[in-house]
Amino acid sequence: MSINFDKALGIHEQALAFRAQRAEVLANNIVNADTPNYKARDMDFSSVLAEQSDKAKNGSFALNTTNTRHIEAEGLSNGDAALQYRTPMQPSLDQNTVDAQIEQSNYAKNSVDFQASFTLLNARFKGLVSALRGE
Repeated sequence: MSINFDKALGIHEQALAFRAQRAEVLANNIVNADTPNYKARDMDFSSVLAEQSDKAKNGSFALNTTNTRHIEAEGLSNGDAALQYRTPMQPSLDQNTVDAQIEQSNYAKNSVDFQASFTLLNARFKGLVSALRGE
């Protein structure tokens, strides 16, 4: 009997990947806090979760190429569609929409959420190991 890790781990694996990707986006915002015309971006967990749930129910779609010179459509499912621009609280003179305090707060919250997702995923693995050992 084989183990299907997608079913065994549930949504925790995708949640951990999302938190890691969001940490990169938030860190990029913090780094560019003084860059003129930089627009802050963020990811919405509920929209990504709904997209992943829809994929699980309906399956992912595939694009067929009719010619060998067509470009492969990689990364369509979870690329820039999940990234959204943040609306600034106060406009700045250089058109930068990054508020460093909000970004740092979101980064700290995301790190706590990452740790929670990691703990849940670790608990799933411990449960699988104990089931395989017959404990």
